[in-house]
Amino acid sequence: MPSISAFYGLIVYMYFKDNKQHKLPHIHVRYSGDEVIVSLPDGDVLEGGIPSAKMKLLQAWIEIHREELMADWELAVAGEQPYKIDPLK
Repeated sequence: MPSISAFYGLIVYMYFKDNKQHKLPHIHVRYSGDEVIVSLPDGDVLEGGIPSAKMKLLQAWIEIHREELMADWELAVAGEQPYKIDPLK
């Protein structure tokens, strides 16, 4: 499960071949012991949760990097290493 980005305490992961459980493109995000699974490209919460202020930062990041995230999803589903994505600044 490679980390594709990290910012403001959020660590964003994209698992290899992870399209069976949620059946949608998605990312896993950890923050201070919590985890949230968020669909792509819309940013809806599929499972879990993080503090709302951090969720807003995450959703802004998803909006900015939507195309890169979807390209990474295609790589990860194929079992290939996704690219790192710039953090939110």
